[in-house]
Amino acid sequence: MNANAELLNFVYQNSQMGVDTLKQLMDIVEDNHFKEHLEHQFNEYKQIHNAAKESLNKNGYDEKGLGTLEKIRTYLMINMQTLSDKTSSHISEMLIIGSNMGVINAIKNLRKYKEDAEPEILGLMNRLLKFEENNIQQLKDFL
Repeated sequence: MNANAELLNFVYQNSQMGVDTLKQLMDIVEDNHFKEHLEHQFNEYKQIHNAAKESLNKNGYDEKGLGTLEKIRTYLMINMQTLSDKTSSHISEMLIIGSNMGVINAIKNLRKYKEDAEPEILGLMNRLLKFEENNIQQLKDFL
């Protein structure tokens, strides 16, 4: 697989994880202000996800979404971690940890593909990176 396809699939999978996770958490969260914040994040993840999908299709690449096992594992982990603590603070902490992982992987992928990927695709990766970094800052208010 070439650099463009690999980078786009990373963006596609990362944003899919964000969409799936936030969709599940919005049903759990009780604080309306926090739920509204999560809806804004959800919408941005969805836009990035759709942009990655369009770019993959435009360039003739197959989308490599998250596997069923990964989806189930994430779903169960969220349910277990929120079983006894559904506070905005705890959920914010979970999301910050996830976004930190996203930032680390985004930086690694940008460095790995900076010479080989097209500027438009690198731009989408940078958009995701900035979004993840911004999420971390905003979620600190809910800790």
